[in-house]
Amino acid sequence: MDPVRAVTAVAFLAFALGAYLLAVRAYYRLRSPRPERAWVPTPDGTRIAVHHRRPEVRRYLEPVLLCHGLAANHVNFDFDPPHSLAHAVAAAGFEVFSVDWRGAGASRARRWWQRFLYDADDLIAQDGPALLAHALERTGAPGAFWVGHSLGALVGYGVLGGADGPRIRGMCALGAPVFFKHSRWVVRLSRLALWLAWPLAFRQRWMSIGLAPFLGHVTLPLTEVLLNPKAIAPRVLRKMYCNLVSSMGYRLMRQLDDWTRHDAFRSRDGRIDYRARLRQVTTPVLVMGGSQDALATPHAVQGQFELLGTEDKTLMLFGRENGDTLDYGHGDLLFGDHAPLEVYPRILRWISDRASPVPEPSPRQVRAAG
Repeated sequence: MDPVRAVTAVAFLAFALGAYLLAVRAYYRLRSPRPERAWVPTPDGTRIAVHHRRPEVRRYLEPVLLCHGLAANHVNFDFDPPHSLAHAVAAAGFEVFSVDWRGAGASRARRWWQRFLYDADDLIAQDGPALLAHALERTGAPGAFWVGHSLGALVGYGVLGGADGPRIRGMCALGAPVFFKHSRWVVRLSRLALWLAWPLAFRQRWMSIGLAPFLGHVTLPLTEVLLNPKAIAPRVLRKMYCNLVSSMGYRLMRQLDDWTRHDAFRSRDGRIDYRARLRQVTTPVLVMGGSQDALATPHAVQGQFELLGTEDKTLMLFGRENGDTLDYGHGDLLFGDHAPLEVYPRILRWISDRASPVPEPSPRQVRAAG
């Protein structure tokens, strides 16, 4: 084949693919107004993106921090209603802060090639405390509630067991795999993800966007690891794949592989046992899981609940055996068809019962304001 024609054909295919991906992304873009965004510095110079959604009327003093899991970003919680916990929490009267951890979403590294040079220890030691400090500074509150899904809950547990733990007034852990005794095929999937991420990251974001229009017509292999396909509407799945998927860094995947192979929740050097710290937790904790979750299995969620040292702890498992509409998988706790009716209200009720109402202004303050 003529070299000129070959180059022209490759260029045309690249242009067509790029145009297709941009068109898909535009078609399935989020339609709801986006929250305010700020870049919050961490000690090593990384700037995490924090998205602030304000309530129309602030009813509670403590803000709520919404922390996404692996291969996701802040859209994990701040989606289009009704599948948006951020909107629901703000409507209840809370200041809401949704984060993009380093390597995800709009967060920025000091240098472009450092974007994926991080692991869970960095999220626990730097990003989590920076998010917490930013939210408390913006709201003037003495403490905050932490709501984390999967890895976001594990980061929360790590922060809770450290020096900043007393500033967390309550912790909601959704689908958190504190124990890692997975089935063989889940372990193999973890090893495959690690292999695909070498040497820097598994850049699956654009692949997810490209596949999005076909969801609902076909079911991708191993989908059941992340969600119950019967529990999420195809139109929601398509928009999810276009907006909330982020790449997975190799160093983070390597640490997660260590946790999976050794059933350990620990620091990269093995000196900090994050799981053992949970025995000393005195903060109120809500543990939530899905009956069909292959990553945070019901048995592991039950074990996590029993391990927690706090007296104020609550366990909620969502599935048909407990009167729910469907058996929930890993992502269904946020995006299941009935999650806004079955899951969100229980989170809001639990947080509201432990939150501090904003004090009513005194008559003197009212007269001064008038």
